Amino acid sequence: MSEGVSPEHPRYESLRIRERLVRGVEQGITSQHGLIAHGRGEAFDYLFGERTRGFGAAAAFSSVCALLLATNPVISVNGNAAALVPQELVDLSRHLEARLEVNLFHAGSGREARIAEHLKAHGAQEVLLPDGVTEIPGIASERRYVNANGIGSADAVFVPLEDGDRCAALREAGKVVIAVDLNPLSRTSQTATMTIVDNVVRALPRMVWLAETLATSGREDLESGMFVYWEVGALASAERALRSGESPEAGQANEMFTRFEAALRGEDSSKS
Repeated sequence: MSEGVSPEHPRYESLRIRERLVRGVEQGITSQHGLIAHGRGEAFDYLFGERTRGFGAAAAFSSVCALLLATNPVISVNGNAAALVPQELVDLSRHLEARLEVNLFHAGSGREARIAEHLKAHGAQEVLLPDGVTEIPGIASERRYVNANGIGSADAVFVPLEDGDRCAALREAGKVVIAVDLNPLSRTSQTATMTIVDNVVRALPRMVWLAETLATSGREDLESGMFVYWEVGALASAERALRSGESPEAGQANEMFTRFEAALRGEDSSKS
């Protein structure tokens, strides 16, 4: 559908994202329930101005630092993430040296295997599936089943799109949990170790770039970077922006991270 819409259309990017999800359903990668979840997130994205805010950039930076510090990081992939950012997931796993593992709320009908093949088509060497034996306690859905060599033994789990009960259960299991969620008030956002309040199609490319840029950083620098999340109050800032309706450009965090990322890129932010 978006192929016939002009790039000048105000909803062009949104229509392109929706089309990717529809194709995901047709390919048996995304569930129909995932379309509803996307629509809910899209509504929050409108309120944030459909762009990355300073609190989202801060959270992405700290999250990458935390994942680089992890001994056994794992990236958990569901149908929506696989349809929207497959290449970015593969690239991020390579830069972080993190395993990819498929984990679905609506499992069955071979969807796990199709997602694994979809990721391999984008360059993944290995994609883990739930082993049917290893469980995370405290989860009622099929998402309780994980792979013993992946999420089961991970010390940090990146879940681009997550549900609240599994997020809480992973935290109870002693794991660092990094989530991407456009609703700062959701159970996932409130429960995760760090939440990136941003659209996954913007957050993942930023994280890939950060992971590549920060890969040679020392442990002390990464530890300092990890605590930026709490120093700037990233999640609280997102909630304030949502409640106040402030413009996307407003706030010290936006200005700080515009300058910070320009410095990482070797650019002069004063010229932007």
